[in-house]
Amino acid sequence: MHAPTSFDYAVFRVVPRVEREEFLNAGVVLYCAQADWLGARVKLDRDRARTLWPDLDLDLVEEHLAVIPRICAGGEEAGPIGRLSRRERWHWLVSPRSTVVQVSPVHSGLCGDPAVSLDRLFERMVALPGRI
Repeated sequence: MHAPTSFDYAVFRVVPRVEREEFLNAGVVLYCAQADWLGARVKLDRDRARTLWPDLDLDLVEEHLAVIPRICAGGEEAGPIGRLSRRERWHWLVSPRSTVVQVSPVHSGLCGDPAVSLDRLFERMVALPGRI
């Protein structure tokens, strides 16, 4: 166990019809500046999304979600954003947007291991027991 350090995280949401104020959590991104760590986990529950929004292009939403972990990893595969520093990529990821995939407000916490905290947050905020 590492000494506790602070981290920030946000939840990615699928929001196809903003006027109805309905959304489905589909991912978590976590940034730990002290450890110089940035990571994300994403997963669209296709059954729930299809039930809420039968006409939603689920393949397109999954394509947009898949970009998030690539941006966290950085490098050429993430395009121009991937060449930014982790801190800059974090700020880009959590910037408010008005698309189908939106981000929650940023929250903070303490952790010993950012990867373990990301997994815990993902299980709590996105995954449904026995579904993902």
